[in-house]
Amino acid sequence: MNQLTVKELNSKDEILKAFPVMSQLRTHLDESTYLELVLEAKDIDRYRMVALMDGNEIVAVTGFKPMTTLYYGRFVWVCDLVTNKNYRSKGYGEKLLSWVNDWGRENDYESVALSSGLKRTDAHRFYTDKMDYDRVSYVFKKTLE
Repeated sequence: MNQLTVKELNSKDEILKAFPVMSQLRTHLDESTYLELVLEAKDIDRYRMVALMDGNEIVAVTGFKPMTTLYYGRFVWVCDLVTNKNYRSKGYGEKLLSWVNDWGRENDYESVALSSGLKRTDAHRFYTDKMDYDRVSYVFKKTLE
C-alpha cells in the first residue's frame, strides 16, 4: 500500500478515471451518461467528486454537495460513496467519509447526511456503528412519467 491521498476530481479525464469504481455503485449508468450527469451536477448543483487514492489508483470515490434546507440547515449531502470491490473492508470508505465530515466542519456546515438503499444492511451498519451516523428518516421517491 502506497501513501493514501484524497484528490478532488475536476477534469473530464479525472472523472472518467473514477467510472470503473463509481459504476460498482451506480450500475445503471453507462460511461457517457455518468460523465454527462457529473458535469451537469458540478455545473449547476455544486456537486464535488473526490477520490481516495492509493498511489495512482482510485480505491474509493464519493460525490457530495453542500446544501441548505429548512430541515437540516447548512449541511453536506453525500450523493455517492463507494469503495472498489477489490479493496473493501480495509478502512477506505471510513477514511473518505471522515474526509467529507472534516470538509463539512472546515466549511462551516452543521452536519453530513446521506441515504442508503433499504437492502444495504452492511452499509447501514457501517454508517451507524462505525461512522456514528443516526438513522433519522426514510427517503421516498416517485418516478415521473
